[in-house]
Amino acid sequence: MARTRLYRHGRLEAEDFPLDDISEHLKDPDAVVWLDLTDPRPDDYDRVQEEFGLHRLAIEDASSPHERPKLTRYAKHMFFNAYAIDFATGAGDLDVHEVSAFATHQALITVHAPDFDMDAVVKRWDATPDLAGHGVAYLAHGLLDVIVDGQFDAVQRLDEALEALEDRLFEETAQAIRQVQQRSFRLRKSLGRMRKVVLPMRELVNSLMRAREHIVDDEMLPYYHDLYDHVLRVTEFTESLRDFTATILESNLAVQGNRQNTIMKKVTSWAAIIAVPTAVTGYYGQNIPFPGYEKLSGFLTSAVLIVLLSVVLYVTFKRRDWL
Repeated sequence: MARTRLYRHGRLEAEDFPLDDISEHLKDPDAVVWLDLTDPRPDDYDRVQEEFGLHRLAIEDASSPHERPKLTRYAKHMFFNAYAIDFATGAGDLDVHEVSAFATHQALITVHAPDFDMDAVVKRWDATPDLAGHGVAYLAHGLLDVIVDGQFDAVQRLDEALEALEDRLFEETAQAIRQVQQRSFRLRKSLGRMRKVVLPMRELVNSLMRAREHIVDDEMLPYYHDLYDHVLRVTEFTESLRDFTATILESNLAVQGNRQNTIMKKVTSWAAIIAVPTAVTGYYGQNIPFPGYEKLSGFLTSAVLIVLLSVVLYVTFKRRDWL
């Protein structure tokens, strides 16, 4: 599915027009076109490549999944790849949505899967119509601004999840201990994925501002500096969560060690209590007659007591998570 927009002299003039009209619109040097491709087919890439003169390596990067965030310059255009992310607080998983874009002096072509919310980008553009006169720089800024804001929201939700996990470190139940361990490793995995897509954004935005093609003019440059500042906030926040996660894991190990020491003290105490009568009776050899002495009933009674007391001890230790 394809979406299109035409801007001329800073005003939105047409929307959702056929792809065949793009060539005619681009003949006007004051026209700027946005073309959005959702889950395009190979023939769609061929058509766009022919229309805009895109480099085949850029087409390969756009059609290949899981490319790293980057910006690449070509003779007639630039290509950049970024990731919008969303953190699911309940499950602790990170959803990643890849977005690729080709930027020429008169056009921005975006490529993404259906799971990326392009409507949010369109709303951002419509919320700042006074910047539309800056053409492709305005379109690229709106796209990256939505992506970076989403990354910041995801980092904040991950921080809240880690703080909630920290509050559960000292819960004593076996279920809580198991949940803390599982969730801590899940959040650590999500943080690792987050760092891979967030940290390269610094280089991407910085390269876009300083590109020799000068897509970003002097009037748009402050907005890109503000965007770069947001990127730095996200990266610094992400790095601080890395230390926070390591601290939680270390604290969890320390708490588990303290619990194990407490359990060992209890087990040792009970063993010492049981050892005293065992040692005394064993030393004096007190094989004295008892109820059921030299009778089958006495053997059965002793066997039942051994099994019953062993089961009671096993259940008790199991409930306390000592076994």
